Amino acid sequence: MAPVGVSIRVQDDHVVIDNGILQLTLSNPEGLITGVRYNGVDNLLEVLNKEGNRGYWDVVWSEPQGSGIFDVIQGTHFEIIHEDENQVEVSFTRNWDPSLRGKLVPLNIDKRFIMLRGRSGFYTYAIYEHREGWPDFDLAETRVAFKLRKDKFRYMAIADNRQRFMPMPDDRMPDRSQKLAYPEAVLLTNPVNPDIKGEVDDKYQYSSEDKDIKVHGWMSFDPPIGFWQITPSDEFRGGGPIKQDLTSHVGPTTLAMFLSAHYSGEDIVPKFRNGEYWKKVFGPVFIYLNSTVDGTDRGLLWDDAKLQTLTQVESWPYGFPVSEDFQKRDQRGCVTGRLLVRDKFIDGKDIIGNAAFVGLALPGEVGSWQREFKGYQFWTRADDKGIFTVTNVRTGDYNIYAWVPGFIGDYKLDVTITITSGSQINLGDLVYKPPRDGPTLWEIGIPDRSAAEFFIPEPNPIYVNRLYANHPDRFRQYGLWERYADLYPNSDLIYSVGESDYRKDWFFAHVTRKTKENSYQATTWQIKFRLGSVHRTGAYKLRLALASATLSELQVRFNDAMVNAPHFTTKLIGRDNSIARHGIHGLYWLFNIDVQNAWLIRGDNTIYLTQTRSASPFHGIMYDYIRMEGPPGQAMH
Repeated sequence: MAPVGVSIRVQDDHVVIDNGILQLTLSNPEGLITGVRYNGVDNLLEVLNKEGNRGYWDVVWSEPQGSGIFDVIQGTHFEIIHEDENQVEVSFTRNWDPSLRGKLVPLNIDKRFIMLRGRSGFYTYAIYEHREGWPDFDLAETRVAFKLRKDKFRYMAIADNRQRFMPMPDDRMPDRSQKLAYPEAVLLTNPVNPDIKGEVDDKYQYSSEDKDIKVHGWMSFDPPIGFWQITPSDEFRGGGPIKQDLTSHVGPTTLAMFLSAHYSGEDIVPKFRNGEYWKKVFGPVFIYLNSTVDGTDRGLLWDDAKLQTLTQVESWPYGFPVSEDFQKRDQRGCVTGRLLVRDKFIDGKDIIGNAAFVGLALPGEVGSWQREFKGYQFWTRADDKGIFTVTNVRTGDYNIYAWVPGFIGDYKLDVTITITSGSQINLGDLVYKPPRDGPTLWEIGIPDRSAAEFFIPEPNPIYVNRLYANHPDRFRQYGLWERYADLYPNSDLIYSVGESDYRKDWFFAHVTRKTKENSYQATTWQIKFRLGSVHRTGAYKLRLALASATLSELQVRFNDAMVNAPHFTTKLIGRDNSIARHGIHGLYWLFNIDVQNAWLIRGDNTIYLTQTRSASPFHGIMYDYIRMEGPPGQAMH
């Protein structure tokens, strides 16, 4: 324990909490984060900004069918919840009443801040409550944002291989940059640091999957300080473990994202209707500060932040938050089992569900977890024996969901699981039977809910982010959608089964083609394959798994590119915008198409895939995996 206890000083318009390591200043009674003093620096937050624009909780909400309203949450009542030398917890509440209808989101919001003795940082969490009978609304986004001093924090780190000196916020101004296809992306034409001239800055290039958003932040080198946002659990986020979101970006800004429509669109936005009751705890998240004597070794601060993240994850769920709405470890339950996959066309025996994603989420349809946000979700990965353990599950009713890399589709156990305090539920062996009618005639890609295995082009040299040169995440480069027309200027992609290689010959996104200024046309891809014979009675099946869709309609035709009504259409689907935002996947879609025997011929066949919507360069889909199955009794060709 540090020799100095935690103290709190309440002033007319500020609350100051100090543990001898850092000092946190919050506005009273709003609960805005106005100052973080640490390591001899009076304030790590941007002192040039007004006090209300340094650190804050916010929401974006709307009335049904209304336009979005951005609201920095300002408390109206301050209270000390707990105070002793080991811990201080404070609360800033804003309660809703009918006089506020249409002005403020119809929620009671309780923002909490915690400082512990000897801990180099502070925690924040919030409790949102929508009372029964209150107005209907949609909640598009909620988060905590920190805006750091631009004269100090120049170096950003979000992963071992995603770290760099960042452009300055001034570099995004019109005299130093050129806006690109949408406002978040700019080309740096005259940056303060001439070394980054000609690069693209776009906050979406720094997105990550929720399962990987554990720690990110910024470093200062004068003095050497790290400011880190640590999220020890995903339970309060929606959309499952591979839902993507923002992390840190030019500002310097660091975010704790709890809910957003990024990479999923309207589908994930929770809609509260008929005056339903709802309550949810977001967080706690930990804001960790570290420093080093040697300012030349950036790795020291980052490695220490990763170690601190492990400590925070291991101590989850925390025992110290005072609110009864945050369940402690002994109030929670645990679920174990083993997942197997049964696909007789691959193996006569059950296959181990190695590395399967297994989770608990609110009861719903198969795969509904990826569009669900109102409840809590708890996910894990199965081990190499298919065994999974989901620990520290909050009490309540859940379904068990899963998917297995290497297999299409989603698993759901058709039983509602009720978690009670201390419960340990062993489900034994669960068997997933992925969609399958017959043997594989051919396949394109890997069923892993991502388009990353397909051909990802080099960026246009004028649109480079050097961080992603020769990088596994090369899909995060700006403008890759335009490269399709460069590679296929006059005709569209043709893929020949048995000759083509999807890693080189299948473009990662099925996009429109730019024809002239702001004009785009639909594109039709072809898959060519041979059949030695066509079984006249058995059924053929085409499985189309999509990794992303943005205002798209995929039409499928067999051996007749001009047939008026397509043999199959997805109809209009998707708003995940993953093509524009360098996401490589958004929401997962699976279409299982019955292929009539009369559509096929002996010898050479062609499937025509047309993405018909072409109002924008961002209308398009990403494929995850395509498989053609023959009739069950037929040998492979």
